[in-house]
Amino acid sequence: MKTTKFSINRNLLLGAFFLLSIFAVKASSISKEKETTSDDEFDTKELIFHHITDSHSFHIAGDLALPLPIILWTENGLVTFMSSEFHHDIDGKTIVEKNGLKFVNVHEKIYQLEAGASSVAFDAEHHPTNAKKPLNISITKNVFSMFLSMAFILLIFLLSARSYKRSNNNMPSGIGKFMEPIVLFIRDEVAIPNIGEKHYGRYMPFLLTLFFFIWINNVIGLIPFFPFSSNLSGNIAFTVTLALFTFIITLFSSKKYYWKHMLWMPGLPVPMKLFLAPIEFMGMFIKPIALTIRLFANITAGHIIVLSLISLTFIFKNYFVGVGSVVFVVFISVIEVLVVAIQAYIFTMLSALYFGQALEEEH
Repeated sequence: MKTTKFSINRNLLLGAFFLLSIFAVKASSISKEKETTSDDEFDTKELIFHHITDSHSFHIAGDLALPLPIILWTENGLVTFMSSEFHHDIDGKTIVEKNGLKFVNVHEKIYQLEAGASSVAFDAEHHPTNAKKPLNISITKNVFSMFLSMAFILLIFLLSARSYKRSNNNMPSGIGKFMEPIVLFIRDEVAIPNIGEKHYGRYMPFLLTLFFFIWINNVIGLIPFFPFSSNLSGNIAFTVTLALFTFIITLFSSKKYYWKHMLWMPGLPVPMKLFLAPIEFMGMFIKPIALTIRLFANITAGHIIVLSLISLTFIFKNYFVGVGSVVFVVFISVIEVLVVAIQAYIFTMLSALYFGQALEEEH
């Protein structure tokens, strides 16, 4: 009993440290950025968007950052250099010259200056007027984080497979023992009920990859003191791509009854069929859109709420407000730990549901 109580207390202390460290890291980062700016009023909106949007380097603290490669395709061919050559400038003041071309970084968007231009000019809405965007295929922090999560997934499944291979009674050990109930949960509670026992097997690799890919990327975005943390699921391009895969697989899996039920519902009067057919057809495209927005909005909202609460400390400059911010940040962070897993489950479950609808037999 004493050992159990000690274990529980230890886990609670570690959990509290984990959540409070989130506040410490983010608050430290905000404080450093505040010191490097002028004495103007604290701009919460600019701070939040700076943290949740993609960038060409991993900001750690102050002027310390991990640079990433910038890869551009221009009229002079391929141009590559490290983002550190901009010296943390995102206002277009620092010019990098490569292959006879000049490049500037304007709010993490790379522009190529026109011939003869020595500085970037802006219009009233702060859009460059004498520069254009080259084809940017750089490895940004979101792309790097995605590659990192892919490496984690590959390592996890390889180690799990090895634990099964080495076991004599088909009972895994180590990480395999941790992974087995999750895989069985996706199979028994997601794939089979929604797709059916006849067809679920061929969709399991995609559903497992989808679940772990979303979940691990979301978890990486919450880890404090981790230099490669990024808001990948808060990038609309990421969620659109995942939803597009689900949409394409649904279309290629669809049977005749799926289209018949959508375009000419059996058992209904003709006027009702004419009324429901366009609605059902639009629903085919609305489903992936809903998948996209649900994941994007929920993950982004969590980051915005946490950053907004931390910003209250620097807006009011009051210790009582700071203590209140810590309490609420810890509370939201607890919810976020659950939300990142729930959102991965919902995306996977809805994908399986759409596959099952496409495979439904006539009855």
